[in-house]
Amino acid sequence: MLPICIAFLWGSVAGAQPRPQRVVSLNLCTDEMLLTLADRDQIASLSFLIKDPSISFMTGQAQGLPVNDGRAETILFSGPDLVLSGTYGQQGQVALLKAQGLEVLTLGPWTSLNEGQEQIRTMARALGHPERGEALIARIDAALQRTKDIVQGRPSILVYDRGSWVSSTDSPMNELLIHMGFKPHQEALGLPHGGMARLEAIVTTPPDFLLLDDDSDKAVDNGTALFVHPALVQAVPLERRLVVPRKLTICGGPSTPGAIEALAAEVRAKVR
Repeated sequence: MLPICIAFLWGSVAGAQPRPQRVVSLNLCTDEMLLTLADRDQIASLSFLIKDPSISFMTGQAQGLPVNDGRAETILFSGPDLVLSGTYGQQGQVALLKAQGLEVLTLGPWTSLNEGQEQIRTMARALGHPERGEALIARIDAALQRTKDIVQGRPSILVYDRGSWVSSTDSPMNELLIHMGFKPHQEALGLPHGGMARLEAIVTTPPDFLLLDDDSDKAVDNGTALFVHPALVQAVPLERRLVVPRKLTICGGPSTPGAIEALAAEVRAKVR
């Protein structure tokens, strides 16, 4: 869930580099970072995903700003001096934009909390506002400090996503759970690196708790049907399911302090 590797495709950000004036984002996670770290008048456009309140943490802050359709031709026509993209599904656009001489900064999913903080620093410098990056990092650190070892006894927990997917034990979300005092349950299922977990395996060897997103109380599609399967409800009843809104965990960055606090609130309410 929660879902950082960062790669510059355009060289270093020296102190003398001019602050970009027309920044375009092609990705929800870069949208949220851009909204947090840049001046509003630096933002040329955001991805259309920022308008979806089910996954976007900053729909309100994006009101009044242009959105783009993600096509390379549209981006080129808008004349940006910096483009922010993700690492999945946008390789073609990035290649075309680079070929046309545009500066592109590509951000991947967070692989650890420390790596995520370095991404924040790098992007803040690229946008010309390093102090805003440090302020966001300070908010994350403060939330972490408030939630250190709030769970006693090391109960097991499984991060269970749509389609029976479980994350790796070295993901940022599992890092946070360990920080709070949980023990990841993936190894008990033979999935230390994540993957698809069979319902039978979870029911036979259930964790003490499940961590789910906010669609987990209803079968809204095939990917969420197992959340309400009677066997799983019996193995891990609703009172042992921690729920954090998906829009807080889909991206690392500005939503991370809120994700930490939301998880901590669930812990205090349900973990005894």
